[in-house]
Amino acid sequence: MTTVTWLDEPQHHDYPAAASYLTLIAGTDLVDRLIEELRDARNAAFFKAKDILRAAGLALLPADDPHVSSDLRKIHDHKDLSPILLVRGDLRLGITLEIADGYHRVCASYHTDENTDIPCRIASAA
Repeated sequence: MTTVTWLDEPQHHDYPAAASYLTLIAGTDLVDRLIEELRDARNAAFFKAKDILRAAGLALLPADDPHVSSDLRKIHDHKDLSPILLVRGDLRLGITLEIADGYHRVCASYHTDENTDIPCRIASAA
């Protein structure tokens, strides 16, 4: 079985990608604060792919999805993937976790081994 390996820090381009997505569901002031919190999160929290998908209420993308397939090739070639950027949900309010950046990487990791520990940076909208 191939092991998924991860970079220590998210790549620079992950933050603008996360901001672009979050701008679809939140105002600019909140998005700016969340991105700053994600940038400042120095310690990774580790979660399994299956749990991230469940908490986000997202379906597993198929292995032949072009972006998932690209990440699976990186895994096969022993290239490190970038940590995932998350915005914490709120169980009391029925708000799911948001994968601000890294949905395809989570799916590729799941296809490789659903129990892989994925390093995540987490911000809280509350």
